[in-house]
This record gives sequence, structure tokens and C-alpha cells, in this order.
Amino acid sequence: MIPVETIIGAARDLAVAGRWDRAATLLDAAIAAVPEDDAARGNAARLALAAADVAVDAGWFTGGGDEGARLSKVDEYGLDPAQRWDLEFAWLRYEYRQHLGRPDRNVRHQGERLAETAPDERRRGWAHHYLGLITDNLFDERADAPAHYEAALARSGGDDLLRREALRHLGDHDHEAGEHDLALSRWREATEAGARAGAVPGTLSQQLLLAVLARDAGDEAGAAALAAEVARWANAIGAARTAAQATAFLAGVDPTQPPPSPEDS
Repeated sequence: MIPVETIIGAARDLAVAGRWDRAATLLDAAIAAVPEDDAARGNAARLALAAADVAVDAGWFTGGGDEGARLSKVDEYGLDPAQRWDLEFAWLRYEYRQHLGRPDRNVRHQGERLAETAPDERRRGWAHHYLGLITDNLFDERADAPAHYEAALARSGGDDLLRREALRHLGDHDHEAGEHDLALSRWREATEAGARAGAVPGTLSQQLLLAVLARDAGDEAGAAALAAEVARWANAIGAARTAAQATAFLAGVDPTQPPPSPEDS
């Protein structure tokens, strides 16, 4: 039998590449093959956690799905302490997206608690990254967010996905401050880190930020050409949110602006 960790690793690689349906199918098949006894409870829980994590990823890029239902079905008692932390972090990622554009202190407190209780520095880095997102996009406290991204970057050794995220958002603050050369450097490095990790949808969204800088530099033709390719590729893999952002960019919308609150929509 294929080891559970091998199956989970393969599914995560598929999800990072934007093959969310295939990742979910693989994990669901593995879950169905787990014997229904107490000895196998841990394996079933780990596979269900991985499937929920994949669903959260898919929800971000596609606009939503069954991630809430999958998270609710994970048997936390079949997980070890580090995996229970992972489950709580997956819930944080889900709740963050549900509250975009409006402050929620419970989400912030959850992020702070996860940063304090993280079982290792890499996980602590991810918690700080989400605290940065919460500070930026739920509370609009722009001056306070970069410290969290710096904390994430400092803990990103060996995790190119975390490195990409931290650099992406630090570059956003550089861009807002008019430091376009620094933003370009960070965003190029973020693009490289995302590609190295095999993050197809993430690399596409990063390319859109390079189009922003091309527009800022007066190269509208280059910006439009790059954004059109991003839209085409994103549509092809089902990354609906990225495709919509690229299409909006072509119409003149700046994707680096914070998302509108529900009251403004």
C-alpha cells in the first residue's frame, strides 16, 4: 500500500499546480480505502485534513466550494498536536476569506493564538503571514502589517510558498510607498519562488503584479499583453478569481487596491 504521506504529498503538489479536482479525487479515493477501525483513525483524519486544505486553496482561487463542509468533517481526535494546529490554521485561512473587507476580532485573536502556539518556526511564519493579511485587509491597519510579513519571511527557509507570499505582500507595501524598484525586486523574487514551488495559479497572480509595475512605468502595451496572458492561462486552469482580476486590470482596475467591504459592493 502507498504510504499516506506519499499520497498527501502528491495531492498537495497537484493542488499547488492548480489541479484541485484531481487532488480531491486522489484524497477521497484514499479515504474510502482506509479500513473502518480505530487503528486506521489517524490515517483517515490526516487524509481528510489534507482534502480540506486542498479545498481551502481551491476556494481562494476559484471563488469558493465545499471547504467549510470538509473542514467540519475532519476528525481532530485522529490528529497529533501539530496536525490539530494545521486544522485550526486551515480554519483561519477559510475564515479570513469569509471576512475580507470587514474587521473581525475573533479572526485576529485566532491568528495571534496560532502564532503563539505554532509547533515550529515555519508554521509560526505562516501564522504571522496571515496576521499580516488580517491587519491589512480586515482592519486596514497598513502601517502594522509589514512587521508580520517580515516575520514570515524570516521563517520561510525551505518553504518557497511562504517566501513567495511574504515577498508578494512586502512588495505591495513598497509599491504603495512609491518604492517601485524595491517592489519590482521583491515581486520578481516572489515570482521565482512560486515557480520553484510549482505554484501555477500563484505564479499567474504574481505575474499580474509585474503588469502593474509595467503600467506604472508607462508601458501600457506591455502591461496589457502580460495581463491578457494571465487572464487566458487563469481561465484555462479554472482560477476564476485571478482571471477576473486580470480582466479588470485590462479595464483599468488596480489589483493592488484593498478589496471593497460588503457595504461598498
